[in-house]
Amino acid sequence: MNYEIVEVEEKILVGESIRTCNQNLQSVTDIGNLWQGVLSRGIFDRIDNKVTGKAIGLYTDYEGDASKPYRFACAMEVYQGDQTNMDTYRIPKGLYAKFTVYGNIVEAVGKAWQEIWHMPLERAYTFDYEVYHNDSEDMNQQHIDIYVSLK
Repeated sequence: MNYEIVEVEEKILVGESIRTCNQNLQSVTDIGNLWQGVLSRGIFDRIDNKVTGKAIGLYTDYEGDASKPYRFACAMEVYQGDQTNMDTYRIPKGLYAKFTVYGNIVEAVGKAWQEIWHMPLERAYTFDYEVYHNDSEDMNQQHIDIYVSLK
């Protein structure tokens, strides 16, 4: 799987989050339920000061590597954080491996992570995230960028 090393500027994200883990496919259920809840309750419509309006899936607060529990957030980038009843995350400027995938919004991302977990990347396990470009009405024709924090 191809990727490029990019330097990402600091970002502020706001949204809702849960704790989960990858064991026994728990994260598939938890993350799917969180996305469904955020979208059905119109959470993104209530976020103020959006930078682009693109949905972001954020992985953070790792208790180790990808086999340990972590926090996942459905979020959007904002100009300023601290919004009522939402979690705020400040992603520091840093180096990331950027992967670009196309296809079904769930299958393409899941397959990409399966490959990323087995790559010899020097991961920082600080802030990893997915940017959903939402440039197609067809959920099978999506463009998603995955950013993996590096040491």
